[in-house]
Amino acid sequence: MTIRWRVRPALPALKLTGAVLLVVLAALFATDAVAVAVASVAGAVLAVWGFRDLLAPERLAADPSGLTVLTGFAGRRHIPWSAVEKISVDRRGHAGIRSETLEIDAGDSLHLFTKNDLGAPVEEVAEALEGVRA
Repeated sequence: MTIRWRVRPALPALKLTGAVLLVVLAALFATDAVAVAVASVAGAVLAVWGFRDLLAPERLAADPSGLTVLTGFAGRRHIPWSAVEKISVDRRGHAGIRSETLEIDAGDSLHLFTKNDLGAPVEEVAEALEGVRA
């Protein structure tokens, strides 16, 4: 049995809409070429980020043989359970904002996932991973 976690479908749509709005607003209201160029570059980066979510929405999968994680732009890497050294949730707070990150330490690599990457609370994902691992 394989358990999969993926980006929520609304997230890429939000990123792509933001990219278009950024470029349109800059074209309509910017007063100089530098502002239009900066907004265009920021819009392009946001669009690429949104397209990545469309091309590779699945960020993490777990089965009895190990984990499959997203690497690079849209690549996949299988990590056997024997290579997974630690699965933990890192909680940080700053200026009233709290963030949680799922950390998967595979010895030679560290994989970080947020709630937005997984479409689920990271604590629940960590518990599910430990359940599959056992």
